[in-house]
Amino acid sequence: MRPVTATVLAALCMAGLPFGAVGQSPSAADLDRKARIEATAAVPTQAQLDRKARSIARLQAEGVPTVAHLPAISSEADSLRRTTDAVAQRAIGLMIHAVLGETGDQELIANLLDQFDAHDFLTPAERALLDVDPLSQRQRTDAAWRYEGVEVLLWAVGLLDDLSPADTITDVPALATLFREEGTEGVLARARLRPQSEILDAADYVYRLHWAVTEARLNGTPSPDNVDPSVVYERHYALNWLIGYAGLSWDNMATDT
Repeated sequence: MRPVTATVLAALCMAGLPFGAVGQSPSAADLDRKARIEATAAVPTQAQLDRKARSIARLQAEGVPTVAHLPAISSEADSLRRTTDAVAQRAIGLMIHAVLGETGDQELIANLLDQFDAHDFLTPAERALLDVDPLSQRQRTDAAWRYEGVEVLLWAVGLLDDLSPADTITDVPALATLFREEGTEGVLARARLRPQSEILDAADYVYRLHWAVTEARLNGTPSPDNVDPSVVYERHYALNWLIGYAGLSWDNMATDT
């Protein structure tokens, strides 16, 4: 689990591994969803094929295994285009949720929700944890890893220029400083959602990177070099939400590979 740091709390103040995500076998519902999605991708557009080819070429250059049979992800026309405000608000809510995981401090979280006027930015599952004190170790670990999704969302709205390398956990004090300096109004004012093509490029690349990580786990072999499996999982989760994967909500999002 990420260590609690005074730097993060001071910056906000604002004064491990996601256990349920990595090792489970797919359910019947998962398999049915994947089959339906793959069927709709059976006749991809040239843009989808080009995106897939760019991802594969990049991964191969990085020494990451690839396979040709993975389908192309959604096209621009078929994917969901989130509003800028929806993504920015999700980033704020997710950041506060991750702080809860890191600190377990419900009083601090109540103050942050007031400070950022963010009560409506939490999902139902995140809101339910506000009534749990103390949180279990698993709840705290899963929540703290969501910092990785915050980075993806801030990148998507242009508040971060690039995503960190896939073997590097996000710079949480830097995220906290950004939120402290900008506040909710500043984040919403500065946010500009990237073109859908950029978001889809990132989603396609991470989808294939996550396949390589999952394949290594299933085969009992090491993950590709320069890849943190938990970072990849969290990025896949956030990017799938950004493009509206399978019509699923944040709390129910899937990271099929």
